[in-house]
Amino acid sequence: MTGSPPLTTRRAGRHALLVELPDAERTAAFHAELLRRRATGALPPVEEIVPGARTVLLDGVADPQALARTLTGWEVPRSADDDGDLVEIAVRYDGPDLADVAALWGVAPEEVAARHSSFTYRVAFCGFAPGFGYLTGLPPELHVPRRATPRTRVPAGAVALAGPYSAVYPRATPGGWQLIGTMPDPGPLWDTSRERAALLTPGTRVRFLTADDGPTGVTG
Repeated sequence: MTGSPPLTTRRAGRHALLVELPDAERTAAFHAELLRRRATGALPPVEEIVPGARTVLLDGVADPQALARTLTGWEVPRSADDDGDLVEIAVRYDGPDLADVAALWGVAPEEVAARHSSFTYRVAFCGFAPGFGYLTGLPPELHVPRRATPRTRVPAGAVALAGPYSAVYPRATPGGWQLIGTMPDPGPLWDTSRERAALLTPGTRVRFLTADDGPTGVTG
């Protein structure tokens, strides 16, 4: 990859290859490049491409060793800021951990909404629960730790922070992230009646709007 340490690859099965990258940003860029090249026919046949925090799994590969040799010679540009579909999510910044996050950021609680909604995020990967997307884009000085004691139930639509990530819980689950707000209507995040059940898929860009500034649900 351009300007970065070389990626590493290893077999993950008879027809699977695991690619390891230095960080989340390069992983996202590499994943986007894989999708671009597959769409144009420049990538050997791959059945599934699954990104993680610092890995990308390629499954359904005829010759993993040959593909590994091809990938190590790639020059991968950084993802453009306007690449990918854009989803806008309206949020009420009323979470139970809002004051704690404000203290960690060194701002008043009402300033958390302005800061959190000022960035464009990108879904780096999905996991933990169906439709749960890990969103990158929060600057390092705003990273916060997980809660010391996880909650036994986090409601659907909770907008949360943990480490370098932001997220919206698509359904009620246990969780240890810092809750700063609520999405009034979380239904569109995970809908099995759609062809693509998850609204937030890897590569999707996300903007948060304060509920006073936008619709009460999702646009885009």
